[in-house]
Amino acid sequence: MKIAIGSDHAGFELKEQLRETLRAAGYEVADLGTASTESTDYPDYAAAVARAVRDGQADKGILVCSSGVGMSIAANKIKGIRAALGTNPEEVSFVRRHNDANVLAIGAKYTGAALAGELVNLFLTTEFEGGRHQRRLDKIKVLEQTEEKE
Repeated sequence: MKIAIGSDHAGFELKEQLRETLRAAGYEVADLGTASTESTDYPDYAAAVARAVRDGQADKGILVCSSGVGMSIAANKIKGIRAALGTNPEEVSFVRRHNDANVLAIGAKYTGAALAGELVNLFLTTEFEGGRHQRRLDKIKVLEQTEEKE
């Protein structure tokens, strides 16, 4: 499985740790930046990761910023992306099982490396349940198509 990962300056250190954890676990990782703690704009990295997932260059995406919120908002502007902020294991399990989230956003200010690693592992290993949840995702796809035309 190929994972696209990105962060802004506030998430850089946690992104670096997660990247190495993913590689050690055998994942192929595409690091789409940033490359330092120098101030950057999170939408640039959110868009890069989201587009990699949308275009099939990565199976899933991981984003890290200070709160995780800005990254998830920006990533969700890319058609076909279902980015979710993950703060605890139960929540991450739900966003995979029920929402088929394909991008996980983590807030480095509020999430330590151990918990972040647990959340990422859960995100990558939890399967979408389908069933009634697929019906809801289909409605989200209709919303994306409708909004494009307006």
